[in-house]
Amino acid sequence: MLNLLITGKSGRMGHALLESAAANPDVTVTATHDLGEDLDAAVQKASCIIDFTVHSFTTQVVEAALKHGMHLIIGTTGHSDDERAVIREAAKTIPIVYASNYSVGVNTLFWLTRQAARILTQDRFDIEVTEMHHRHKIDSPSGTARTLLEILNEETGTSYQNDVTHGRFGNIGPRPPKEIGMHTLRGGDVVGDHTVMFAADGERVELTHKASSRLTFAAGAVRAAVWLQDKPPGLYNMQDVLGLK
Repeated sequence: MLNLLITGKSGRMGHALLESAAANPDVTVTATHDLGEDLDAAVQKASCIIDFTVHSFTTQVVEAALKHGMHLIIGTTGHSDDERAVIREAAKTIPIVYASNYSVGVNTLFWLTRQAARILTQDRFDIEVTEMHHRHKIDSPSGTARTLLEILNEETGTSYQNDVTHGRFGNIGPRPPKEIGMHTLRGGDVVGDHTVMFAADGERVELTHKASSRLTFAAGAVRAAVWLQDKPPGLYNMQDVLGLK
């Protein structure tokens, strides 16, 4: 039985993680944590941390995991370059799954996007990405959209800094041939919608995933924690967990 510590227990994802853990016979939640509580004391009661809080808390969670030699699942997005560097360095000592999205469906979307970009090449197809989330989401574009863009950049030989355009306004002129459009929508209680569009003269291909419940992300995170139990130190993602690499 895998003993879990779930951080951010009172948040939306915290509730979903507790529900998913309760439904999984291979795990038990032996500790939880919220803002203002003793993280070190909570860490000592478990063997794996699942953290879906805020990026500014990640360094503290990583330090606690390193101190006690724990496994770590990170589902938080919006990290700075320095925060990502902390995660990469920690993965040399402990096993970490770090993913922008833990949904099986979204990770299938990642895989399909890679395959589509190899077939629907930019000499014929223009690429656009859209994402929509609830009004409370603080980072933009979403971590999932950033992963989609990273995949597209890798497969098309483009860069996030030079070739991704975030929305359009005014008299912008013709579309540059290597441009990838990124469009962010916020409103209501939308859990998460993502679409990758490949548009050419006479045809259009759209790959879309729509999440209607946070439980899909939570169940994937719990699955990742179980998978990570016997893994050596390293930085993994859900493509590793699902065997999609």
